[in-house]
Amino acid sequence: MSIVIHHNPECGTSRNVLEIIRAFAEEPVIIDYINEGWTKGQLLALFAAANISPREALRTTKSPAVELGLTDPTVADEKLLEAMLEHPVLVNRPIVCTRKGVALCRPSEAVFKLLDVQSGTTYTKEDGEVITAP
Repeated sequence: MSIVIHHNPECGTSRNVLEIIRAFAEEPVIIDYINEGWTKGQLLALFAAANISPREALRTTKSPAVELGLTDPTVADEKLLEAMLEHPVLVNRPIVCTRKGVALCRPSEAVFKLLDVQSGTTYTKEDGEVITAP
């Protein structure tokens, strides 16, 4: 199974996760979901595999979530999914799929648990911050 990253090149966390995968694994399949969009089935499968709800996957900063009224906790998952299909940027990123599982890799060091990286291994992110594999 190839590694797949649902990636937004404008996002620093997403760029860091992509570079961590490249440094410690292989060249992943990169899905630019901002340009390609989502399908409902794709989102439901990813959220189920990552064990997160649409609410947990909702990006509330640097997205139209507030303007669309989606941050209200009473908004149903179905409405969140519909909004995510219309506005792909509403899905928090990056979501990474490997043979070890699927996860929303935020913060970027969350990707280490999906890769075969020895505990204590360090990586320097693009902003100079050093992170360590658990």
